Amino acid sequence: MDFSKMQEKELLQLHASIITELNNRGVVRTQNNPLGDYTKWLVATALDLELQNNSKAGYDGINHNGVRIQIKGRRVTPKNNSRQLSAIRKYFEKDFDELAAVIFDENFNVIEALLIPHEVVGEYASFREHVNAHILILKGPILLDPRIRTIKNI
Repeated sequence: MDFSKMQEKELLQLHASIITELNNRGVVRTQNNPLGDYTKWLVATALDLELQNNSKAGYDGINHNGVRIQIKGRRVTPKNNSRQLSAIRKYFEKDFDELAAVIFDENFNVIEALLIPHEVVGEYASFREHVNAHILILKGPILLDPRIRTIKNI
């Protein structure tokens, strides 16, 4: 399919159709940007998690042992290679036990997939008052922390 020959509206309609089909297949659960839903589906499938309702605050999935997992994904591209995850709200309420963080390349290939204990998130994340949340960037020393497990090959 040659996208360069398509009108902008046709491209958007194709995007909408793809999101609808992914929704029908259970890969995404909303009509929003598919990255978050895809990441949750991928991690839940890999770790055999029971995904929670979209309105559930603090964690996205729970395993058979009752461990609550918050799931975050980030797609890096040549124009934006930031590894900053979306805001982690109410960190001190300890609504999750572990954070599953997945970094994708521009074609949705997994570069990094990590399972990070709650206390480790707190050591590396910084609180940003203007968003009232903790922000975690997946680069540098955190990637070498022995308490973090890779889940890329699960």
